[in-house]
Amino acid sequence: MTRIDKIWSELENEKSFSHGLLIRRYSGDVLPEIYVALILPEKFRCVAASFSSSINIRTSIFSNLRDICIEVFPDETKSERNYLLFKLLNNDYKDIFSVLCEDLIMNISSVTNEDHLFRELLKRFEKWKSLFTKAAASGLSAEEQRGLFGEIYCLRKLLKFNANFTYAINSWVGPEKRPRDFQYSKWAIEVKTTHGNNHQIIHINSELQLDTTNLDHLFLYHLSLDILQHSGETLNQIIESVRCILSVDIFALIAFNTKLLEAGYFSHHLEKYESAGYFVRQNSYYWIRNNFPRIEEKDIRLGVGEVKYSIITSYCTEYKVSEEYVLSTVYSSMTNGKHRDI
Repeated sequence: MTRIDKIWSELENEKSFSHGLLIRRYSGDVLPEIYVALILPEKFRCVAASFSSSINIRTSIFSNLRDICIEVFPDETKSERNYLLFKLLNNDYKDIFSVLCEDLIMNISSVTNEDHLFRELLKRFEKWKSLFTKAAASGLSAEEQRGLFGEIYCLRKLLKFNANFTYAINSWVGPEKRPRDFQYSKWAIEVKTTHGNNHQIIHINSELQLDTTNLDHLFLYHLSLDILQHSGETLNQIIESVRCILSVDIFALIAFNTKLLEAGYFSHHLEKYESAGYFVRQNSYYWIRNNFPRIEEKDIRLGVGEVKYSIITSYCTEYKVSEEYVLSTVYSSMTNGKHRDI
């Protein structure tokens, strides 16, 4: 149980309070006044931010939401203060709400300026709206499941190679729909999975995926998968294995769980991912450089768009590099003093 879930559980079991807003400070280490809250008697779970009543926050622009809402609630103990409440209306999404609230709190933990604080709160709430829309969908397609498995498989290797978990999690940008799945500063890794009769054919989705412009190193990581029912490592299992690795770093774990939501992985879809298991037949790294078979943006004539093409791996063997080389290259950019901001 996460810290915020534990606090909500304790508030729900509070017998001395039956009506109104019941709050508890999330942590003294969080500089702004952020509270875990419960509206009784309905037991709506909330996160509350205290702010001056002189600040006018227009919550009407968020009035069309169904599963969550945002509202202003008066502080009955201080007439000059109000609370901005982020309230969960649909308990089916408790797990999602918990992840998002903890991510929100971690990201504003050092903010002391109220104007800056509420700009950040409202900006993140905009992001939540799209995630709750995703949550209402039917889950990841088979292709999306394979793609996410491949990205998590690569992420797990990064995490096992070096204990700077935040660096690895921050580099995973696949859920944000960036051109490559991993990217930080001057390096990037694009992950591709193949299966069935097309193990040796890699599909490239745009002219940017293998474009090395502004990069010192770009690697293609190819996973050849066998998919069996009720055998092998499932998507749920590999995600739990990464959560286990990250259990010693709460900030990295919260960031990872948030990125899973961005990728469309929600707890109420878990049963859908239980049967398909993956075996990695072969995995290879290619260093994209020189005459590697690819199409780059500079190769595209004016008027041509949405470029998609395939690569046959048997023509790429001279560009293969070892896993040790890739991981060492990735982490060398961290240790040489360029990335002390993580």
